[in-house]
Amino acid sequence: MKRKLVQFTIAIVFTAALGMNVFAADSLTIATDTVFKPFEYTDEEGQFVGIDVDILAAIAQDQGFEYELKSLGWDPAIEACKAGEADGMIAGASITDERASDGWYFSDGYYFMTQCLAARIDEEIKSFEDLEGKTVGVKNGTLGALYAESLKDQYGFEIKYYDGSLTMYYGVETREVAGCFEDTQIMKIQIQDLELSMEVVDGSENEGSPYGFVVFSEDKQDLLDQFNAGLANIVADGTYEEIIAKYLGEEVAAEAAASLGAAPAAETEAE
Repeated sequence: MKRKLVQFTIAIVFTAALGMNVFAADSLTIATDTVFKPFEYTDEEGQFVGIDVDILAAIAQDQGFEYELKSLGWDPAIEACKAGEADGMIAGASITDERASDGWYFSDGYYFMTQCLAARIDEEIKSFEDLEGKTVGVKNGTLGALYAESLKDQYGFEIKYYDGSLTMYYGVETREVAGCFEDTQIMKIQIQDLELSMEVVDGSENEGSPYGFVVFSEDKQDLLDQFNAGLANIVADGTYEEIIAKYLGEEVAAEAAASLGAAPAAETEAE
């Protein structure tokens, strides 16, 4: 497991040229997280891949812009955008009113996600009540952290903050914490792929919210407009559903596409 954890901590800089000169002065810089499978991660060949990576590439191709995608980690990606070192961020960022009021400018939602609790199997945590007197991990600045904070006093547990997902999972594995809160589908995939001694607690999901592409300045509205227009186009032509199916399977992909207004495959073919 340690080998897999180390493998996924390598920061990758991924350049999307789309057949253009990536060193052009008007090339955009887009920041992202380092390890957030299946939305952004490093594959076995060392290539940076994922749903966010492919969606951004498809939208850029549709809209005709070029960019450099920099894998920085969650907090550094946010700071790079705020400092003007990056034009925008795509990193499984959930759209919330709190973030919007704090200067986050979101695109239309492109994937709906809930947050949940996962715990060490030997802790026998079956509900939030079983967390009393224990400590759980969260990744700093995420909806998983906010979800845990909203439950902390009611259920009597403590919170330990981590900078990244892998260090948080390792905290569970080494018994620093009894469990952790994070995005549900992310957690399920990481538990399986990293062979973690954890399981998602049934019924622990919140109501959830959609992911969005985000900028941190009103001056970047044109970029949001391009993202939204491109997203609508790749949903309409089936590219979006193909991307989701590649990572999560056809059934999940069909549901995700339908939630964004795509016509069912049979209907599209008939047309």
